[in-house]
Amino acid sequence: MSNHIEVTCADCGELILAPEPAPICGGMGYAITKDGKQVCYPCSARRLLAKLREDGKGCLYLTWDEHTPTVTDWTGELRFKVRHSRKGKHNIAGTRYDVWFNLDGYEWWGVQYGEWTQVCHCRRTSRRLAPRERQGGECEARYLMAE
Repeated sequence: MSNHIEVTCADCGELILAPEPAPICGGMGYAITKDGKQVCYPCSARRLLAKLREDGKGCLYLTWDEHTPTVTDWTGELRFKVRHSRKGKHNIAGTRYDVWFNLDGYEWWGVQYGEWTQVCHCRRTSRRLAPRERQGGECEARYLMAE
């Protein structure tokens, strides 16, 4: 039987039961910010979304369910449906995957290098999407889009 410690989210005040001792792999149930604050995964996703909007770029993860790609954050709280994907060649990594998805009415582009990673380097393009192009491609974390 594993023990748990109680952690309070610095953003929303939610009580998180984290495993103690820390698991060898996987997550603790909360993130730690640069200034040492502990935040729950949903609040961590909110912070990341705000940072993506502010900077217009960021590192996310490219995951595949069967043959369907999805761009997500580390915890899976933040998810974007990929509108288009393309597999190509890379001179060092061997392969590269380019993906395009929607956020706030803009087209975002992401690239993943190689087969042994899920890290996807993403940035907002200058292309504003028409309303018909935006349908079904926005962020799946509904509570994040309401802000």
